[in-house]
Amino acid sequence: MRKREWTIVIVPPDNAGARTIRVGEVGRRVAFTVAGISVALVLGAAGVLFTPWATPSARALLAENLRLRADMGQIDIRLSALNDSITALSTRDQQIRLLAGLAPESVTVANGGKKPDLAPPGTTAATTASSRFGKSPFLGRLAFSARPDIDGLIQRARQLSSSFRAVNDTLTHNFERLANMPSIMPTAGWLSSHFSESRFHPVLHENRPHEGIDVTAPMGAPIVAPASGIVRSVSRNEPGYGNTLEIDHGNGIITRFAHCSRIMVSPGQRVTRAQVVATVGNSGLTTGPHLHYEVHLNGKAVDPLTFVLPEKVAD
Repeated sequence: MRKREWTIVIVPPDNAGARTIRVGEVGRRVAFTVAGISVALVLGAAGVLFTPWATPSARALLAENLRLRADMGQIDIRLSALNDSITALSTRDQQIRLLAGLAPESVTVANGGKKPDLAPPGTTAATTASSRFGKSPFLGRLAFSARPDIDGLIQRARQLSSSFRAVNDTLTHNFERLANMPSIMPTAGWLSSHFSESRFHPVLHENRPHEGIDVTAPMGAPIVAPASGIVRSVSRNEPGYGNTLEIDHGNGIITRFAHCSRIMVSPGQRVTRAQVVATVGNSGLTTGPHLHYEVHLNGKAVDPLTFVLPEKVAD
């Protein structure tokens, strides 16, 4: 069987010296192979020159943006958790403010008193960036999508911090007031005489104001401070009152203890609630051992029992 051959005739423009080339089966295959390789090389070169993913810098940029998308997704999850935590703290803040006697306060951001516009549930920072800037993965675009959320959360956190400081200051002040309130009886015994504007004095045998209460107790029974405070004065053998002790509790409250047998503190000394400060005696004008106890509020004698909490009698 005769082999197939290809004849290629090359004719110059002036039709002079035409040349004839005969190509066999092997030559034809070689020519097609060379042509295919050339086309592939041309297409590869076009891909390198005209696509953004072909150059090394573009490939590095794409890899960096993919990493950024993953990181921003994690940041979005953390922002969502932080937002939930701040919301829970806001609720607890309202409860604590009520406990402290403060008016509830709405925690809002500065922009018109609106809460921060967080991304809807299920929307990540990466998808927000894609919708805002399209799908072109360029560095820096993802970072802008989460910024408004962070600003809002920071503002809310600052306002919560300010509210907590106000609550702390109020609770501290209230605690100090309660600690300095003479809310317990200074000694255990029998209440033998009440506060009165006119009472018959058992020694002087005349009616006169009784600016405190009398608690009959055994000689030497302990007398305790009914609240925290600073010893204001200690008097020995004061006319009518005998050995007398005064404690300044602040907020205009002063307590006075008379007829003591022994005083165990000195002026200027700080005492705490239930600290033993003296013992029951019968110094001064008395008919027997007892404690005469007074409370003065802003310079005026008031009934000590108005401050004593139920069943808060010292043992």
